[in-house]
Parts: sequence; structure tokens; C-alpha cells
Amino acid sequence: MKTYLQCIPCFVKQALRAGRMAFKDDKEIKSLMDRIGCRIQDISLSDTPPEMGLIIYDEIHKITGNADPYEKEKQAHINEAKRLYPMLKERVANSGDSLLMAIRIAIAGNVMDLGMDKKFHVENDLEHILKQDFAVCDYSEFQEALDRAQDILYLGDNSGESVFDRILIQTMGKPVTYVVRDKPIINDVTMKEAIDSGLDEVADLISSGSPAPATILKLCNEDFLKRYESADMIISKGQGNYEGLSETKRPVFFLLKAKCPVIAEDIGVKEDDIVLKYAMKVDDQ
Repeated sequence: MKTYLQCIPCFVKQALRAGRMAFKDDKEIKSLMDRIGCRIQDISLSDTPPEMGLIIYDEIHKITGNADPYEKEKQAHINEAKRLYPMLKERVANSGDSLLMAIRIAIAGNVMDLGMDKKFHVENDLEHILKQDFAVCDYSEFQEALDRAQDILYLGDNSGESVFDRILIQTMGKPVTYVVRDKPIINDVTMKEAIDSGLDEVADLISSGSPAPATILKLCNEDFLKRYESADMIISKGQGNYEGLSETKRPVFFLLKAKCPVIAEDIGVKEDDIVLKYAMKVDDQ
């Protein structure tokens, strides 16, 4: 997905939120904002929005020396998700369609996003999403792909929601490779958080190599790219991965909550809608 003009003020807000997380002094926050302002002129509208996110957090790292300013928040989200895990497993077991319920739960976890200027309450949001109608629901295509698949590539997003991803992986009952970010950025899942969430017990874990808050193929490592090209089924969680892969020519299932009006418009849904979208871009003839 390209960067829209509406994304630019969002970048500034994101830098301000991140600055307040990383600094206590307003002068330091102002210095960060000045540096981000200078970098905005380098944005290409043909780049994906997460590539600007990479610039923002690179500047924070340079100023603070802190590679993981969201570490405490990530751990808190994982702990909250783990608290809910037994109840959610029971919801899946008691549902009429365990796979669809597990998909809903995985999407519900997508609310735990510190890159967005939105407050969330995991338990309340979860209850709402478990009853919410899908704006896009390519469930039959998901079932058919899952029946055929012997090799599933699952692209993780945020740290807390990785616990919810674990439930979907267990419900699918197929071999899964779970993909994490290469290093800390915002509250995205890295190898450390994936292990803390117990994903090493249900999937093989690899890094995509992408340092951005998304799967940006040109930034990914060779091992991931080989797996991406050969996987029988690809599941992509969250908005960042949608932004990075919406133009891919591989068939991908996007699972997300549309928390951003620009992304909602790009998908063709409304803000706050939930989405299970099967997409495969083909070359124009």
C-alpha cells in the first residue's frame, strides 16, 4: 500500500506519542520532532507507511540509545493476554465453529496496537469483536486453503496479540512457521515476545529480517523470502503487514481490525470493521 498524504500528520502524531514514551523532558521531545520534521521531506508517496515508522523509531534509538522503549508495555500486554488465554480456549472449544471463533479471537488481539492513536480495553474489545459482523469474510477460501496446506506461514504483528495467534495456530492443527520482527519496534512481536507467548510450543519461529513495523519484502532476509515464495498458505496479521503486502502477487489471507481510516478505505471497509480478506494480485493483461 502506498503512502497517502493523510498519512503524514499521522506520522507526526506517532512520533509525538513515541517521544512521550521515550523521554520525560519536553526539550528532548521537541528535538525528536524537529528531526522527524526534517526527515518527512524524504518520504516518497510510493513507499509504504511502515517505512516512515522505521525512520521515526530509528531517530528515537539514535537519541536515547534505547532500542526497546515499549518493553514494559509489551510485557503487560502479553501478561493480560495470558490471563485471558484459558477462557478463550474454552470459548473455542464450546463454539459451533471452532476455526471461525479462533479467527475472531486472533483478530480481536489486533486491538493491542501502540502505533495507533486509539485507546483500547482488551477484554471489552474482545467481547465486542466476538459478536461483530465481518465487513469482509473470505472464510470458505480460508477453509479450502487450510485443508490443502501442508506448510503455513503466519506473519505476526503485535506482542500481546501473539498469544491470541497461538490459539488460532492450535486450532488449525497444521505445521506453522510463525514470523516475527527482526528487532524491537513499537510493540511488535520479536523472537523474545513470541517465546514468552508460548508460540515456540506450537510453531517454528523465524525472523523476517524486516526492521520495519511490517513485512517489507525488500527489507526481508533470504531465508524468509524463500519460505514466503514456497508456502502453501500465508496468513498476515495486522495493519502493518497489510500495508507492506497489499500489492504482493502471492495469495495472502489478511486478518485485521481496520483501525485507520486510510487503510479502511484502501480495503473498502469502514473504520473499526473486522476483516478476513483473501487477496492475490495478478498482473494486468
